[in-house]
Amino acid sequence: MSEPANSTSARQPSTRVGVDGPIPILLVTGMSGAGKSTALKAVEDLGYEAVDNLPLSLLSSLVHPDFGTRRPLAIGVDIRTRDFGVEPFLEELDSLIDYGELQVRLLFLDCEDEVLRRRYTETRRRHPLALDRPLLDGIEHERRLVSPLRARADLVIDTSHLSLNDLRRLLQGHFALAVDRTLAVFVVSFAYRHGIPREADLVFDVRFLANPHYDPRLRPLTGCDPEVGAFIGADEGFAPFFDGLTALLGPLLPRYASEGKSYLTIAVGCTGGQHRSVFVAERLAAWLDRNGHRVSVSHRDAVVAGMNERPVS
Repeated sequence: MSEPANSTSARQPSTRVGVDGPIPILLVTGMSGAGKSTALKAVEDLGYEAVDNLPLSLLSSLVHPDFGTRRPLAIGVDIRTRDFGVEPFLEELDSLIDYGELQVRLLFLDCEDEVLRRRYTETRRRHPLALDRPLLDGIEHERRLVSPLRARADLVIDTSHLSLNDLRRLLQGHFALAVDRTLAVFVVSFAYRHGIPREADLVFDVRFLANPHYDPRLRPLTGCDPEVGAFIGADEGFAPFFDGLTALLGPLLPRYASEGKSYLTIAVGCTGGQHRSVFVAERLAAWLDRNGHRVSVSHRDAVVAGMNERPVS
């Protein structure tokens, strides 16, 4: 994971969860090398007290409000944890969930095997289960071992192609300590040639729109430039599409919020991620902002300075 040079965080909630309510407990687990330590540092910045590799035998005493503090806690647990076992961990998880004063959530960090292999090779670290076997064998063995934890997770984040900024954004969207429970929406444009963003909840393909790439004057520009916007907006298919898109999202977003979803990622894709997807993402983010949603926008594959993530205002 690498961080953009000029990143800007999405709009920050101003009010933290009080200690008088259920205590937020975030258990962070997943594949070794998928970014657990990075995630713990990120949620620590959100106000959690972060503890890594706590022995399972001490988990209850740390978390239980009668014995520990009433601060929000983020606890890292994986195969390197002392006395770790999948079944004992799930038993501890169920015990914590059954206790009424805790808001317990399980985060699982995943990553593609080849990306994990590359990370271990580049850092020359030893995989904890590959001490006497090939690296990929250790990764595959761990994946089988922790698969029940992935199945139980409240949220799975695949870090294979996430930047540090993207990971922080996702963690803030899902685990920010805030009283404001309105749905936060993140709109990202992307190029299909580089793959669909793995964190996307909704994906819209705009490759049917007229492509400015074939106009030599417009090719070096982006969907943020007025000339490109005028070109795409003149396509007779754009207005009906955008009207239909907003008509779909209008009643859909409140339903997500009513079901308790705090964060939604909408991805808009075109061939190169430079013109059509950028233009539509910007228009969509502006529409969401006008309609009272907390929204930020990012252009993952647009080749232009200053177009990384920012809040819409």
